[in-house]
Amino acid sequence: MNQPNQRGGGGGFRQAQQASPLAIRTKKTQFDTNTYTRIAMAEVWKKDWVYALIPFALGILPAIFVHSWWWLVLAVVLTVLFVLFRSAQVTGVTQMEQSKPLFERMNFEMDQKQLLLRVGPEKAMQLTWDMIGRARRDGDAYLLYLKPGTPPGDLAPWRLWVARTFDVPVFLHLPQRIFNSPNDVKLFEALLRRKNLLPTEAGATTV
Repeated sequence: MNQPNQRGGGGGFRQAQQASPLAIRTKKTQFDTNTYTRIAMAEVWKKDWVYALIPFALGILPAIFVHSWWWLVLAVVLTVLFVLFRSAQVTGVTQMEQSKPLFERMNFEMDQKQLLLRVGPEKAMQLTWDMIGRARRDGDAYLLYLKPGTPPGDLAPWRLWVARTFDVPVFLHLPQRIFNSPNDVKLFEALLRRKNLLPTEAGATTV
């Protein structure tokens, strides 16, 4: 699993950077760890539920040759262990030291070049837009997903497959209520479209 500090080349909070005078600035907010877990868990299992069939199939396969209900029990146990392990990867993100900055109370400042996560006047994390892999709207909030890190090149092929397949999404959560005006929401959404992070709407005009 790629850790948050391996994503997009970003680090922890450091000396504050300066945003453009025309930057969009939000009110302060704090990403609740329970909200992160709920969203990430739903996304992971929407994608990975099919992999839970693999341990089930492996556990029940011997029943073809030796008929016993114990093989069914083994299959269920292996499946439960896989579900617990995969779920623990998601919940573990909120406990890691590297990911704690994502759950600080902060406000956002965003312009054409960068996205600042500002905790205080002299403390901010700088992300450039190429560190963001994708974005989506989730109800009344925007989710900005950090790009996964690149696994080491000397990994065995099966380890590389595991690292890429069972990655855990790490993202920023920007509720619409933290924007200072409806116009700021429109400007932010237009910015995401210009960065190809949201699909361009038919007939939409560039802001």
